[in-house]
Amino acid sequence: MNKKEILEKLNELTPKTLMETLEITYTDVGEDFVEASMPVNSRVHQPLGLLHGGAIVALAESVGSAASYIFVNPKESDVRGVEIAANHVKSKREGTVRAIAKIIHRGRTTHLWQIRVVDEEENLISLCKLTNIVLPRKK
Repeated sequence: MNKKEILEKLNELTPKTLMETLEITYTDVGEDFVEASMPVNSRVHQPLGLLHGGAIVALAESVGSAASYIFVNPKESDVRGVEIAANHVKSKREGTVRAIAKIIHRGRTTHLWQIRVVDEEENLISLCKLTNIVLPRKK
């Protein structure tokens, strides 16, 4: 599949999911990364009007899981997140954030991703790490 087809496939998987609720859109893909964006508005605010850390983590896990998904054969394997960690370094009230998942380790049974969440000016909002396990698909 080419880049456009991969992005279409990823975005076709989002209806009726948390990704749709958070308005996450997959925007770019490459040899070792996947990128997605999410608007920052009242849907993802915490009570003080700031971007909720849980929404950031949901964005990070969504983009990192999608990245693992495109690197396996989905007819043979399933991907599950087993650990995620996030360091929130800057707040955000409105606009858009992008999450860029880059592979750190691509093993046969585990994938380790670093996910940078940045704003429109490339300011780091959060730095996340996601570990996914690759399981044989049950028949």
